[in-house]
Parts: sequence; C-alpha cells; structure tokens
Amino acid sequence: MDPLSALREFTVRNELDKIIRSNDEFRFGTDYTFPCSAKTAYRSKQGNLYTLETLIHYIKNLHIKHTDYLQNSRTHKIPPVTLPDRKPLLEYLEGKVSKNDAIEFLPFAPPQNPKFTPLDSDIPTLSDHAGIEEYRPEDPNLGFSVEPDDKITVSERPVDYISMIRALERPLKDREALLECRNRDFYGVLVASTRREEERQRIESNQRKDGLVAKSRLLGSEERGLGFWKDGEELGYDSTPKPKMHLKGSKIGEGVPIILVPSAFQTLITIYNVKEFLEDGVFIPTDVKAKQMKMGSSKPDCVTVQKKFSRDRAVAAYEVRDKPSALKAEDWDRVVAVFVLGKEWQFKDWPFKDHVDIFNKIIGFYMRFEDDSVESAKTVKQWNVKIISISKNKRHQDRAAALEVWDRLEEFVRSRSHT
Repeated sequence: MDPLSALREFTVRNELDKIIRSNDEFRFGTDYTFPCSAKTAYRSKQGNLYTLETLIHYIKNLHIKHTDYLQNSRTHKIPPVTLPDRKPLLEYLEGKVSKNDAIEFLPFAPPQNPKFTPLDSDIPTLSDHAGIEEYRPEDPNLGFSVEPDDKITVSERPVDYISMIRALERPLKDREALLECRNRDFYGVLVASTRREEERQRIESNQRKDGLVAKSRLLGSEERGLGFWKDGEELGYDSTPKPKMHLKGSKIGEGVPIILVPSAFQTLITIYNVKEFLEDGVFIPTDVKAKQMKMGSSKPDCVTVQKKFSRDRAVAAYEVRDKPSALKAEDWDRVVAVFVLGKEWQFKDWPFKDHVDIFNKIIGFYMRFEDDSVESAKTVKQWNVKIISISKNKRHQDRAAALEVWDRLEEFVRSRSHT
C-alpha cells in the first residue's frame, strides 16, 4: 500500500484520528507505517510531489480558513497544499472521484536491506534481547535440534515479511471501478432513458389536458360566470362563422391556458428551462439545458407546467409554447401570460393593436439578473409588465421568484375569469 492510497482509505472510512505520528513516522492504526517525509503520488500544479506529512496536515486542518492554514503550516515548518490543489485533492481523498491527472503512481521498489518495524509491539523479536550477542535456546521444541553447547549468533534483526507484502500491494479496483461495465455505451443508455421520460411526460400531459377540458365543460354548464364556455351563445361569441382572427380578451378560452416564452437565447426563461423554474423553483441557464436535451432529443414544441410546490390540492396546468406563429385563432383566447424579451420584434404579427392592448389582456413578465444595468430594462419599464429579478449565483432565492410569478399569474387568471 502506497502512502497516498493509505491516506485515502482512512479518509473515506473517517478514521483520520487513527493516524498517529511517532517520531519521524506516521502509524495508520495497526495497518501501515510510513516515514513522514515519504513522497506521495500526488503532484502539485507547481510540479513537486507532496509529502505524506503535507497531505496529513492538510486533511486534518480542513476546518480552518486557508489563510490560517498557511500560517499554521509556516509555524510547524510543513510545506502547505496550494490553493489550486485543495479542491481536487480533497475530492480524491474523500472518494468523490477515483482518478486525478495529478496522481502519478510509480512502480514500487522496496529499499535494499529492508527493515520493517512491526506495528504490534507485543510481538517479541530477537532484537528485544538488547546487548546479547549470543543466545542459547532452552526450549527443546524449536523445530530443530540444538545441543547444549551450540550457540546461535544474533546477526541482525528479523524481517517483518507481512509488512513487506502489504507495501507491495496495489488496489486493482475501487468501488467506482467495480460499477464500470465493459462494452456498454453510456450515451445509448442515456438516450433510451431520456426517450422513456419524454414519452411518460407526453402521456401525463395529454391526460391532464383531457381532464381539464372535461372539467371546464362540466363547470361551464353549471356556472356561466366562472368563464368556462360551452357550445353556442354561452361561449361568449356568436356561433355564426367568424373572421380569421377573433379575440374576446375578457375571458379564458376553452382548454389549457397558454404561457408564451421567447425562442431567443438572450432571455433568461425559455422553453428549455421554464419547467424547472416554474415547477421546482430552480433556475438552470438555457445553454446548460439545451446541451442536455441535445444529447437525447430535440427542442420540444410544447411543455406542460404545474405549480407543484403549492399547498392547494387542485393545481391547474399550463401549456408553455415559444412559437406564436403556430397558434390558431382560437388558441389566442387561451394565452394568459408571456415572458418578454424586451424587443419590439417579439410581438410582430400578434393579433393585437399595440402594447397597451397586449398587456391588458395578457400578463407580461420580464426576467432579469438583479445586478444587471438599468438600461437592460429601459424599454420594458414603458410596458405594463412585471419585472422579476433573480440572482446569478444564489440559487436558493429562485423559489421566491418563481412563487412571485405564480402569485401574479393566478391573480390575473382569476380576474380574467370573473370579468
């Protein structure tokens, strides 16, 4: 066992307290003993191999700040682990990764005339007879015949062969290597699992749509004032043939409400990451989600979202789309919200007079990072939209932003339903 592997083994087992320094050696419980100055297989980014003393001092002082750790190392005259090496070294020692480019295991060659110290001090050896040059065995059961006048000369201390064997050992596999499968393509497994997940989501989405449509028709037959429509004059429009584009705007059309998002990557919320943000309250950058989806499938045309972290039992579903040009005339009656990009061209060919008309009938949201410049929202501030700010790094704050979107959206939908 080499010093680095032994230290990793004890770190993973959370047995660092069993590593004791004795003079110029480190004793790893009753298993191993290494010199303090022994060079390990971990090479720093500066090019030198860290000694066992340096690594043990580092791993036992993780609880203090790096600046205090450097001062402590100087006080004890122990070379420190540099800041760039701290994180990758810790991940390896704690077993989070099985490989590291900085590790260079070299073939082990035992020193000439090795003299290994047995860790069990209770085992007697010939060297325990200090000052005795000659030894006369008195036990007749030694396994060989000894005459009374024969003498055995103690030439040198006996070798601990068990320690020699352990020093030559090398782990062939760890717990992560055992999980590796030869002749298996992980990408193929990922694609297959992704397709199954998409199929499951598609089936659930269709089931939710069918249930909501049936519910809206049932309620529409009993309560006309709730904004759920049915065939004929109760739908809120004339049943005679209509022109190509006909928007009522005051009520929500039959079916699942629609939320529109930009198809451009310049905005924070897109068809790629809207589900995680609205359902889980977590913001994932669009480029990250896009790369994940490209590994297994193409961009979806429609995503269904629900307010999963609501305490209400009855949770409404919404369709999220990013292609307004694909909407039919009757689909526009179901549009209740839009995430705006802040560009005029986003609303080109929309069936509305102007921005005032749009944001009177549809609630608008503009997502921005809280430390963005004021100029980035200059155009948006002229519109009747809600500006939602999130942090670039503090992901625990995303949930509050998502809840604000849901609260304003649900309030707007209720107001439309009772108009």
